[in-house]
Amino acid sequence: MKTWTVITVCCSLFLAGCTSVEPWVKPYERAHLADPIMNFQRNPVSSAYMTHVYQAREAARGAEGGHGGGCGCN
Repeated sequence: MKTWTVITVCCSLFLAGCTSVEPWVKPYERAHLADPIMNFQRNPVSSAYMTHVYQAREAARGAEGGHGGGCGCN
């Protein structure tokens, strides 16, 4: 009886991974997330200056992440 229970639990765990994943954000809610008020930075000029200061302290360009296209020009 114990092996039957173990087999049933294992099969249910394996089959639970076959379910489809729904998107967390519905299409009609995406407009609210794209609203400028949802931006983390209140003042873009101030955040650009603080990014510059952070890069100068780290002594490397792109210390917070990379930007740019695929052409190799920065």
